[in-house]
Amino acid sequence: MTDFIQYLPAYLPGIGLSYAAFLLAIASPGPNVLALISTSMSVGRKAGMALALGISFGSLTWALLTAFGLSALLMTYAHALTTIKIIGGIYLFWLAYNAFKSAVLRSDLTLKALVGGRRTPLGYAVRGYTVQMTNPKAVLAWVAIIALGLPPEAPLWVGLAIVFGCFGLSIAVHLTYALVFSTPVMSSLYLRARRGIQATLGVFFTFAGLKLLLSRP
Repeated sequence: MTDFIQYLPAYLPGIGLSYAAFLLAIASPGPNVLALISTSMSVGRKAGMALALGISFGSLTWALLTAFGLSALLMTYAHALTTIKIIGGIYLFWLAYNAFKSAVLRSDLTLKALVGGRRTPLGYAVRGYTVQMTNPKAVLAWVAIIALGLPPEAPLWVGLAIVFGCFGLSIAVHLTYALVFSTPVMSSLYLRARRGIQATLGVFFTFAGLKLLLSRP
């Protein structure tokens, strides 16, 4: 317990940066968010909340796989950290580019309902989990998020703090989407704010990419 208190301040900035990167990433109106908004509007809050939980547990699965995979890799190959940082940094710059590009576009995003018709709440939860787990970009996103706050010498609790902290944030944010955007007025306001949201994301992802690439091994 004494060691935890002693070393906590050293790891808090990295953990906080990982949380911020995750929050801004799920604030972006991507496919999962748009599907969640559309489901909440067209089917109802119950279906939207089930979908939100499925997405969140999918995020938890990717986070656990990434965190423990990176930890094992770094314990075996210390030089792998440089490669991980390069991959994560390039991905963050790619996110920044797409965010700035989206902010420039004047066209609005289109809400798309999930294919396959209506489902039971369990069906929506499974669908949300499946959509998240079959997203190829999720791996790169979690590599970048974990790498921001998990240095190679970090104890186990740092990785767990990032993983389960982001899981809690995912549940809170996605359930909020399902509750709030079940009304057409709120979804319309959200889409109108798209360009500002994307510009903010672009700035943050650029900063995060630079920090990751320039940080010492």
